[in-house]
Amino acid sequence: MGILVNLKKHSAKIVLFLLGFAIVSCNSLKRVEGDRVLVTKNTLYADDKKISDEDIRSLIIQEPNSNILGYPLRLNLYNLAKKDPDSSYREWLARKPKREQRLANLLSQKQVDRLGESFVVSGLSEWLKKIGEAPVILDTSRTRKSLERLKLYYGTKGYFNDNTTYQIDTIAKQKVALAYKISLGEPYIIDSVSKEIASRSIDSLYDLHKTGSFIKEGEQFDLTNFNNERERLTNIYRNNGVYNFQESSVTYDIIRDTTKLADDQKMEVELNIENLRSRGENTITTSEYKIYRFGQVNIYTDYLNNPETDSLQYVKQGDYNIFYHGKLKYRPKAITDAIFLKKDSIYREVDKIRTYRRIANLNNFKYPNIEMVEDSTEAKLITNIYLASRRKFSLGMDTDFTHSNIQYAGIALSPSLQARNVFRGAENLSLAGRLNLGASKDPNIVDNSFFNILEFGVDLNLTIPRIWFPLINSKKIIPYYMLPQTRISIGTDFQKNIGLDKQSLNTIYSFNWSPNDWVKHMVQLLDIQYVRNLNPDRYYYVYNNAYKNLNSIAAPYQNDPSVTDFYEQPIDPNNPQLIIPEGTTGFTNAVLNDDLIPPGSLQYEEVSSIEERRERLTENNLIFATNYSFTKNNKQGLNDNDFYRILVKAEAAGNMLSLLSTIVPFEKNANDNRLVFGVPYSQYFKVEFDYIKHWDLSRSNVLAFRAFGGIAVPYGNANSIPFVRSYFAGGSNDNRGWTAYSLGPGRTDDLNDFNEANLKIALNLEYRFPIMKNFKGALFADAGNIWNIWDNVTNPQAKFVGIKSLGDVGIATGFGIRYDFTYFVLRLDTGFKTYNPALEYSDRWFTDFNFGEAVLNIGINYPF
Repeated sequence: MGILVNLKKHSAKIVLFLLGFAIVSCNSLKRVEGDRVLVTKNTLYADDKKISDEDIRSLIIQEPNSNILGYPLRLNLYNLAKKDPDSSYREWLARKPKREQRLANLLSQKQVDRLGESFVVSGLSEWLKKIGEAPVILDTSRTRKSLERLKLYYGTKGYFNDNTTYQIDTIAKQKVALAYKISLGEPYIIDSVSKEIASRSIDSLYDLHKTGSFIKEGEQFDLTNFNNERERLTNIYRNNGVYNFQESSVTYDIIRDTTKLADDQKMEVELNIENLRSRGENTITTSEYKIYRFGQVNIYTDYLNNPETDSLQYVKQGDYNIFYHGKLKYRPKAITDAIFLKKDSIYREVDKIRTYRRIANLNNFKYPNIEMVEDSTEAKLITNIYLASRRKFSLGMDTDFTHSNIQYAGIALSPSLQARNVFRGAENLSLAGRLNLGASKDPNIVDNSFFNILEFGVDLNLTIPRIWFPLINSKKIIPYYMLPQTRISIGTDFQKNIGLDKQSLNTIYSFNWSPNDWVKHMVQLLDIQYVRNLNPDRYYYVYNNAYKNLNSIAAPYQNDPSVTDFYEQPIDPNNPQLIIPEGTTGFTNAVLNDDLIPPGSLQYEEVSSIEERRERLTENNLIFATNYSFTKNNKQGLNDNDFYRILVKAEAAGNMLSLLSTIVPFEKNANDNRLVFGVPYSQYFKVEFDYIKHWDLSRSNVLAFRAFGGIAVPYGNANSIPFVRSYFAGGSNDNRGWTAYSLGPGRTDDLNDFNEANLKIALNLEYRFPIMKNFKGALFADAGNIWNIWDNVTNPQAKFVGIKSLGDVGIATGFGIRYDFTYFVLRLDTGFKTYNPALEYSDRWFTDFNFGEAVLNIGINYPF
């Protein structure tokens, strides 16, 4: 036992020693032979100023070997491989005259020869080379090529007279650092801007929008501005009727007046926009650009399924012509509401894009095809929109195998049925079920079968592709291009042998819309949740910490005649056990009602607190809430590692019922709480702020930051927050030095089995870096905690009392390894308690910083 304790105490030091030994044992110059040298560092200077911009540094062709916190892991893995494993194997065979013959007698000559090709002999080396990285040997031809690329780059910024050179500095034996030096000189300045536009119609358009030009007199020449201006003009013309405008029509002439002095760094810019170029069979012709309007807009609702046109039927809806076979499956307005290309209106590219997005968002059609047929005589566009309906019904089934602290083995089945266009308005109805069978070793579960815990539920969801609210026309406020949706859902869930065996009923009536690709609004007008505890007598089996605390308080009174019957018989004097639930209830009543313990004493207050929490967690909950959330996210695709996301959410519960109580006389319980269907409804206001920011450092190195703050304040009909709406700390997506629900509140030390509160602050910082291939690494620091504020909790250690309570923030640091499967990331994080607020002030830092107290977190995808 002494050895085990000592290892646990010094495990972190042992691991660090072994890691350090492995690092110093590697020779990074093992594959650097002869007079060749290893490139270990690149430095870039422009006019003696050090450049750290990654876009510029990426122009350097010869990058040093990658490293993890300064250690060239992949280079050393490559060096571990044998250079020629087959030759080494042959030398080993020949080292003793009879070795090859003995192996041949034992195996066979053929097997001896094949052994040289095996993984043990050569395969391991090939694998190390594959995941490793060959040493970057100095190649001056590539260095000169890098200088050429740097010169071209700075030329695009107006430095046409720049000079480039490089310097090789020896920093150790066979190790060098490269310094690239650019003397920029004076940049060229745009002296004047003129235009030459061939088509009269777009010449006038240019004059209307020229104030937004990226090319301005008096500014430094920058080729990026010229490209941006070309894109700007293309966007303007295509959104003002010139549907066929070609970006290649925009060119520039750069003129320098040779009559001026040689050191005059000014230039004249002429913008040229040529006519439309059309390629024929043998010739290329040009014609003036025209501003087009829409003519007929034809919609073919099932074209791809049945392309024959002779059996088409036709219906007119406003300015649209809708063609179909047999019977029209959709109400005409449901289709035309998704089309933003209107007859006689000027062509706008944005309307075409919005039409594609809206049709795809309906989830009733495959990706549409929009065809423009040009009528050049009248400058009109005949528009044909071809739609192909998805299947009316679709089935799905998800299967998952689970493991948790509740069940050591489990299987989850999630069947689903989706029906499209249920009311002929492109509405979608889905029915989803959940069935989870689990195996638990909980001794308090009487069921002896293997699968002894059960959870099942069903959800019915209706999605309407518009804001549906009686008597209100929201189209003018929230246009259809914002992809408005109404969601109505109802669901129920049942549990058996899980916790208190809850039964829940959920109903949601919500709206959401997106003004653009980066912003989303959601309003849950009604969010109703009813939670019923089917087996509250199991409370002390589930919340074992509460039972232990109550049992320890009751132990000194085991011989009191009024308490004796509350214990399991015969009473063990060394370990008396209260009977659940009769004994725990009897003892609590004896304390609180019969003055077994003097009121006001510490034990009395603790029993009161235990009973108050039991009542709160076993009572049924009715939450009648309304909430609003705002999300802004500027992430551009899956590979964007430089973005931010902001989420703000506000929720109010119980206000509608309180307003109704002024008209309808609700019943009340003993605590003067108003009841709805015999259940006290919750009343609170809750607000949350969640901010995530990622910085792309270099070479797939990312710094990720998250800040979260949330508070829920009970009032009116409630003096606490329902458990399902409260906050907890710890776990794989939060503070990773603690398991979920084990941190806080405040400086309490794992007071309850599931610790929760109504105020939370969390900060997370994570440095992510590549290791090899699909393996990624991370170093992280998490800080945060939960507290009670403005509720019924009286424990001063759990309450937030101001700025000084921030000293109770728990801090965890650690490392993680992740494997990227492209579609998801499997994550393994190890968190250490760096600052533990539950300890005495003098012991908070690093007391629990060891592998024995570390928490292993397994998760899917990144935590933020």
